Amino acid sequence: MTRDADPRILFLCTGNYYRSRFAQAIFNDLAAKRALPWRAFSRGLWLQPWINHGTLSVYTQQELERRGLPLELAGDMPRDLTEEDLRGAERVIALKEAEHRPLMRRDFPEWEDKVTYWKVHDLDAATAEEALPQIEQLVVALVDELSAGEES
Repeated sequence: MTRDADPRILFLCTGNYYRSRFAQAIFNDLAAKRALPWRAFSRGLWLQPWINHGTLSVYTQQELERRGLPLELAGDMPRDLTEEDLRGAERVIALKEAEHRPLMRRDFPEWEDKVTYWKVHDLDAATAEEALPQIEQLVVALVDELSAGEES
């Protein structure tokens, strides 16, 4: 993969349907508003089309619409993670360590310790009303960190 001119953040979750897509959208919106050169994309470690219906979680869609953000910021559809994706990202962030580290170890063991792991629960352990603000808070902190690095 040829790297884009802009450095890239890769957000990972299990199905690339809910959490990672929300993180991608919020990051891309904030980075554009702050004129940061960074861009985000997202992938899944274990897509489950028999569980996730449609191309984007209704919770992610509703929250982006509530904010007046275009759904395109979240990408067009769930995608499986590839080695090429990992090589094309400056930083890789998985949304829940307990859930995603074992999948990284299984499928991409050489990358397991190169990933930053957050602790954002999926719908089995947290409501969208709890998880989405937590993701936003973590993304804002990440954008703040990158902004400070751009100023140096």
